[in-house]
Amino acid sequence: MRDTDLREAADLIDRAGRIVIFTGAGVSAESGIPTFRDALSGLWEQFDPRRLATPEAFGDDPALVWGWYEWRRAAVQQVEPNAGHRALAVIEQRAPECVVVTQNVDDLHERAGSKEPIHLHGSLFAPRCSACGRPATVANGAPAVEGRVPPPPCDHCGAPIRPGVVWFGEALPADAFEAAVAAAANCDLLITVGTSAVVFPAAEIPQVTARMGGAMIQVNPEPTPLDAVARVNLHGPAAEVLPALAAV
Repeated sequence: MRDTDLREAADLIDRAGRIVIFTGAGVSAESGIPTFRDALSGLWEQFDPRRLATPEAFGDDPALVWGWYEWRRAAVQQVEPNAGHRALAVIEQRAPECVVVTQNVDDLHERAGSKEPIHLHGSLFAPRCSACGRPATVANGAPAVEGRVPPPPCDHCGAPIRPGVVWFGEALPADAFEAAVAAAANCDLLITVGTSAVVFPAAEIPQVTARMGGAMIQVNPEPTPLDAVARVNLHGPAAEVLPALAAV
């Protein structure tokens, strides 16, 4: 990461009236949250996460899928937002207008101080009924159990509560996706952090900004398809690059 690139990125942030911050799994991985590419550990190492994260898996064995997501939720509660999350919250607070859009299902942006991020893939902390779709409340602070845990019943219809995340084969929440596209189309600057930019339709969000003529800053340890369209590429870990950027 060159100082000239850092200064150019900081100048883009200072001049932008409307900013979108778009984040992927990389920023949460730096807090210790495994990505879907990482091998599972303990009891879960015998399972493929891509096979657990489907409506069919929940229909076949609700207790297994609910237990895995409760384990994931408990694991998130045991880690803290990293310096990258906190720096993004600082950038958000300084901007005249800023929208955070994330592909992550954790709550680390919220705990770092970001206001109402758009969760494109849902949230571990927003379970809902598998039948009627009503939001459900599940107590936080559960132990990181490993194994089958029967999902609680819906207070309204009695059907099992399901994790509030987008599974493979499901569409993104329409309201969240439409809000993200609108924000990306109307922003002066999009800052993309920790995403491979290959998982669609979420990966379309930065491309919307590029097509509409907005500037883009990319923060990622490795090159991605966005290197060619980003105004500035800051290659490095988010927890190192973003605090330096926020301090310029």
